[in-house]
Amino acid sequence: MLGKIIKGIAGFYYVHTPEGVYECKAKGIFRKDNVKPLPGDDVEISVLDEAEKEGNIDRLLKRKNEIIRPAAANIDGALIVFSVKDPEPNLNLLDRFLVYMGIQDIPVTIFFNKTDLDDCGSCDRMKEIYENAGYRVIQGSTLECENAGNESGTESKLLEVLSGKTTLLAGPSGVGKSSLTNLLHRESVMEVGRISEKIKRGKHTTRHTELFTLFEGTYILDTPGFTSLYVTGIEACELRLYFPEFSEYEKECKYSGCVHVGEKEEVCAVKRAVKAGHIPRERYENYLQIYEEIKSGKRW
Repeated sequence: MLGKIIKGIAGFYYVHTPEGVYECKAKGIFRKDNVKPLPGDDVEISVLDEAEKEGNIDRLLKRKNEIIRPAAANIDGALIVFSVKDPEPNLNLLDRFLVYMGIQDIPVTIFFNKTDLDDCGSCDRMKEIYENAGYRVIQGSTLECENAGNESGTESKLLEVLSGKTTLLAGPSGVGKSSLTNLLHRESVMEVGRISEKIKRGKHTTRHTELFTLFEGTYILDTPGFTSLYVTGIEACELRLYFPEFSEYEKECKYSGCVHVGEKEEVCAVKRAVKAGHIPRERYENYLQIYEEIKSGKRW
């Protein structure tokens, strides 16, 4: 029987199939081959106990991709959630996540949540920064959507992004990821709630990466909140490739391969663009910090 792993805890894997969710163990051959099943993996299982919904994972199907943090497989896109307020948005952390996803070649949509708390227009400023960098940005409030009692414009935009894909849902703790999951599909949350009861885990705090089925062919992977992220997998000189707004200007830099760090303004068009306000200074300063960390090997 074929299925998809929705969660793995303490050596048990919960596999969603057309016949329901099965609690499975992985065969020893996976340990021998140093392969660990991941949420999002498509697998073949054998049923050991139909009444108790227990089985074994016999085979992992070929992966489209794999990411390490959070550990997941077969990701089509990422929806990163930051709140406008409570907690305050950490744009340095957001930029790190965007670079990390860019390295994996996974497209990102940014959702700025809790717009009902925005009393100084900061959300519009952030929307402008990241749309100008080439990212799709959605603004909204899960609280207002819940109070509306029916599908809102925000939900429609989010479902459009998610439809037909397996999407990684990520962001710091407290920004409303679990509320968003509840909002998008209450039935899937109820199903996972029953699993959580069986394994004695609270269903309201995400401690593990969990996959939810929104509808046929559409999944979201809810992940634990994170407070730091160190960029790996590239050299410092390659970082500029993951700040898309630089590309318009760097062709005017005097030297090919300019990294926009130590060069003087007269030879670096990106630095001139920052000074003129065409590239947001916040983004450039975050670029400099990440660049120096990669170069020195210092973790953030």
